[in-house]
Formats: sequence, C-alpha cells, structure tokens
Amino acid sequence: MTIETQVLERTVLICAPRATVFRYFTDPERFAAWWGAGSSVDARPGGEVLIRYPNGVTARGTVVELTVDERFVFTYGYDAPDKPLRPGGSRVVVTLEDRPEGTHLRLRHELPDAATRDAHVQGWRYQLALFANVVAREQHSAVAATLDRYFAIWSEADGRLREQTLRAIGTTDLTFQDAFGCTVGTLDLGAHVSAVRTHMPDLRMRREGDVRQCQGTALADWVAERADGSPAGRGTNVFRLAPDGRIRHVVGFWAR
Repeated sequence: MTIETQVLERTVLICAPRATVFRYFTDPERFAAWWGAGSSVDARPGGEVLIRYPNGVTARGTVVELTVDERFVFTYGYDAPDKPLRPGGSRVVVTLEDRPEGTHLRLRHELPDAATRDAHVQGWRYQLALFANVVAREQHSAVAATLDRYFAIWSEADGRLREQTLRAIGTTDLTFQDAFGCTVGTLDLGAHVSAVRTHMPDLRMRREGDVRQCQGTALADWVAERADGSPAGRGTNVFRLAPDGRIRHVVGFWAR
C-alpha cells in the first residue's frame, strides 16, 4: 500500500522486557487481552488482524512485517462503512527498544488526512495505557509477595537474612526515601534498617490491604506494630519496579 502522509506518533515506556511486550502482538490470547475479547492476530506476513473493541466496533487489517522482539507492522481500518477508514486503510508501525526501566515502545500510525489522524490521538492514548498495564500486570503478577518480603525485612532480626532478601527483591541501586531516612543501594538500605531496629528492636511491619499497581508502579498501605500488637504507625509506600520484577525505588509516606 502507499505510505500515508499524515502521521500520528506516540510512545510509552512499559515496565517489562522486550520479549514479554512483543508476545502481545503475536499471541492471539494476549493480543485480545489489550484490544478486546474476540480480537485475534495471525502473526505472519499476510496474516489477518482482527480487533473487536468492547463497544462492538470491529477493525481489520493484515500483518505487513514483523521482526521478533523489535518491530511489528500491520494495516488497520474499520468494518463499519460510516467510519473514516476502511479495512486495511492505514498502516501502524510499532518498534521496541530496550531501556533500563523496561521497553520503549514507539508507535507510528500513517493515516490519509489530518482530520482522521487527529481523531485517533485520544484512542491511542487510551489503548497504549491499557496495553502498558496489561503487560505490567502479567510481568509483575508476584508483586504482592515481593512487597511482603520487603516489609518483612524491617522485622527481621538476622542482618544476614535481611541482606540476602534485599539482594533478591531489590536492584543493586535501589533507592529509599521517607521522613526519617534516604538511602542508595541495597547495602545502604540494609544498614538503615539495622539502625532503625537498634531503636525499635520489637518493631513489626506488615502490608495492609491489596497492592494497587499501574504501569510498573505499585502502591501498598502498611502498619507498624509494637511487640504487644499496638500500632506504632501506619502509612503508604510507593514502589517503582524494575522490568525483572525487583524493586528499584521506594518512597514511604507516614499517615498523620
């Protein structure tokens, strides 16, 4: 097909490795997870692309090109005759690149005119946010268990076990910030926890409620308790995750 002259470009950083992200363009079940139930893809040049949006709108096209873990190109247009694009009437180019924080996705949608281009901007804002969340939820499905291990280190009396746990669940450059401390690296955080335990040896911390997650950032409420079970404090932590699921940044907020 002829390359269109009106171009819509969007980018999003996805907190997952490229191989995980790319599967959502080639695996029909995962493809449907971010487009809508009943959507499908035949991941080979010339293969059919079918999108069924939750509102009942359908769109079709074909796979033009794919390079594993790097690039996916397909045509796109709507079945309904009142829509501005017929099936295959535009081209979408997706490229993936590694970043320390995950996968940088660049989308280029080539469209026939400026009005049609502008009409698709909000749709791609929404669809790429949905996509980033669907991928992150799969990649970080064990985040609650990881955060429980993080909170447990504040109650762990054995410094060696604390260090081992921190190495397992945190990146080497893990940063921590709250009202009473700021650290860089797992060793520094481990030393800070040790100092806190010197002043509060019977402190117990635990997660309270469900973990909330958005595109690789997790939010967890917590409570700190004394040995008799009485509350010593409570608050909320914001966790930024690495693509491999480890914690790379923590900000703690104490409730007033």
